[in-house]
Amino acid sequence: MKILIHTRHADLAEDFKTIAEEKLSSMERFSVVIDRVEVEVIHEANPQQGKHAHRVILTTHGSGPLIRAEAAEFNNLAAFDTAIKAFALQIRKIHERTKDHDRETLRKMKSDL
Repeated sequence: MKILIHTRHADLAEDFKTIAEEKLSSMERFSVVIDRVEVEVIHEANPQQGKHAHRVILTTHGSGPLIRAEAAEFNNLAAFDTAIKAFALQIRKIHERTKDHDRETLRKMKSDL
């Protein structure tokens, strides 16, 4: 999975990139095909935004499903954590839909004998 980080009017912390790569690479456990994830970090200069001045948008691109998660919080890492929770929920739902839930009943098992 390729991870691209874009910023608009924002200064990132030194460890933001490593944290983002670790958390996004952990999403591979759901075995959903994702080619590229774009992380967009936006800082609103408007002082009325206050606690929601930092916005993080996660978007997937590629042959798999299109997933988009967005969050706004008081700093970049908090917004990323909130967005990754929504992102993980969507991936988990997609993974559950692709599972095979064909449970054999006792009648089917007896007729096969």
